[in-house]
Amino acid sequence: MSHVSIRHGWKAVALVGVMSLGLAACGNSDSGSGGSGGDELSIGASLPLTGDFSEPGSAAKQGYQVWQALTNDNGGLLGKKIKLVIKDDASNQNTIVSDYNALISQDKVDMLLGTFSSLLNLPASSVAEKNRMLYVEPAGGSPDMFNRGYKYLFFAQQATADKQGLVFADWVKNLPPDQRPKTAAYPTLDDPFAAPNVDGIRQVLEAAGIKTVYKTTYAIDTKNFDSIVAAMKAANPDLVVHGATFEDGVSLTRAMLKAGWTPKMFYETSTPSFADQYVKAIGEQNTEGVMYAVSYSPDAATPGNKEFVAEYKKMFGTAIPPEDAADAYAAAQVMQAAVEAVGSIDDQLKLADWLRDHPVDTILGKLSWDDTGAPQSQFLIGQWQKGVAQVVLPPEVATAKPEVGWHPGS
Repeated sequence: MSHVSIRHGWKAVALVGVMSLGLAACGNSDSGSGGSGGDELSIGASLPLTGDFSEPGSAAKQGYQVWQALTNDNGGLLGKKIKLVIKDDASNQNTIVSDYNALISQDKVDMLLGTFSSLLNLPASSVAEKNRMLYVEPAGGSPDMFNRGYKYLFFAQQATADKQGLVFADWVKNLPPDQRPKTAAYPTLDDPFAAPNVDGIRQVLEAAGIKTVYKTTYAIDTKNFDSIVAAMKAANPDLVVHGATFEDGVSLTRAMLKAGWTPKMFYETSTPSFADQYVKAIGEQNTEGVMYAVSYSPDAATPGNKEFVAEYKKMFGTAIPPEDAADAYAAAQVMQAAVEAVGSIDDQLKLADWLRDHPVDTILGKLSWDDTGAPQSQFLIGQWQKGVAQVVLPPEVATAKPEVGWHPGS
């Protein structure tokens, strides 16, 4: 499969988004229009509730709703009840620009929260920057988000995409010689999150002498992964590092199982973090040993996590919130911390300046940012063990020790 120029392709679509800043709204709101009244604080977001990113987008909506419920139960924000205005951007870059413009000019929201994916957050954050509104995003870690000199943008996870797999890469390169992979393959979605994530891992492993025997980039609308799996099977790597979001990760895994070929070790950027959905998609017996980057653990003893898990279960019926719901909740926590510290939302540059100078305790742990809004901490590494999603790295926050190997069917 031919390689796609991710950097140039990404800039092209981003330019379309930025040039479309003045488009009229075309997304659908689930909360009606109109600004907040005197006793309400309206907070707007557009999320991919349909389209390619609908799974994580829907989870992010749930995270925002849990934050709204708990905040309102505790007296609101600045003494006002929170009203959420959420639109569906259908996973489309032009729609996301229209939606955020509409949230500001038509719905007249008081504040904004971010969307899912770097692909959508890059143009959406341009709308926020133009309108001088704080923009805390829950899922958009491409390094390209943070090289534009923006003052209002913050990413509410522990690390940017290029650094999210480094803890895993360091663990692999330091394995005993008899357990350490000698070769690796890198199939990657053409996506500004997945590509730098995988590249960061590959650079560390290649420098450690682990030979790359296969590397490819595939388009977002790829449905059939048989040819990629056939090529990997022929190269027979010890380790597969897959840059995926959700559906493509499931599809590649199913294709490997169908072909009767599975590598000794398997790592995916985010797909295995989808808990119940992941288990149902590939079968619990096939999850054993799969590793992945993850920002959140429902078992973490972080401030407010117990309350978040309990409220999520109360609202949505499961005690294991998906990672993207937790990330959205953390983004709202970050915004809330800045608002409460400053005591006003009239000058949102003051909110941004406060975040640059102060760490914030969230359910993901303590987050802090550099001047660009990029986070400055370590990502977690998860692994499925005996049907349970464990945090295995770094050791100081691990719920289990990492195990070497993928053992599908066990």
